[in-house]
Amino acid sequence: MNRETTNRIRFVLEDILPPFLRDSRLFKGVASLAWGEHIAHLARFRERAPFLTASEYEQLYRKHPRVHKGTDNSEACVRKIAAEVSGSSVCDVGCGTGVLLKHIRGANPDLQRLAGVDFAIDDAAQIEGVEYVAAMIEELPFDDGEFDTVVCTHVIEHILDYRKAIAELRRITRQRLIIVVPREREYRYTFNPHFNFFPYTHSFLRAMHPVPARHECIDIGRDIFYCEDRI
Repeated sequence: MNRETTNRIRFVLEDILPPFLRDSRLFKGVASLAWGEHIAHLARFRERAPFLTASEYEQLYRKHPRVHKGTDNSEACVRKIAAEVSGSSVCDVGCGTGVLLKHIRGANPDLQRLAGVDFAIDDAAQIEGVEYVAAMIEELPFDDGEFDTVVCTHVIEHILDYRKAIAELRRITRQRLIIVVPREREYRYTFNPHFNFFPYTHSFLRAMHPVPARHECIDIGRDIFYCEDRI
């Protein structure tokens, strides 16, 4: 399934169904027909967010079903990200399988350095010319301003201390920081292990405070694309 398909499904679930139904046991029961007990497990996961151990966090993500093929980004977001790359080095934080890096390199063949970071890199396809680093976003093992462009897509919504994560992304960025998060509302029962929810572009701008003068924050098919220049 691609991102465009899931975004159409999300439109029905998040914008058409009323909140009282989305939070009901009826919805939980229907959703369980597709995902079984994982729906209830995700709800408990969010409720216990402040008390989760690192092991519990990692195990949930290792067992969570992969919904999208390759990348969580839509084709429109991939094109936008690749077009906004600045400089000669790129780091994708939360790289997953590395598919986005492959698209970035294809659109920017003159890049001299490509790096991918994830808390577990065993799922990453070993793409030639890409260096992979296993690390948590809250403590990235890079120097200040080490990469010209830093990309982080569909990660911030999963991070409990997202302000610390954003500070780390900014720290290692020399020129341009690009972040993509889903535009969504919070409900008790969902299909994703998200902690943070941004229903509007201005909701995400509050998370990025202080916002620099040179920035862009737009909606791309139910995803929020944010870009800021660090210079």
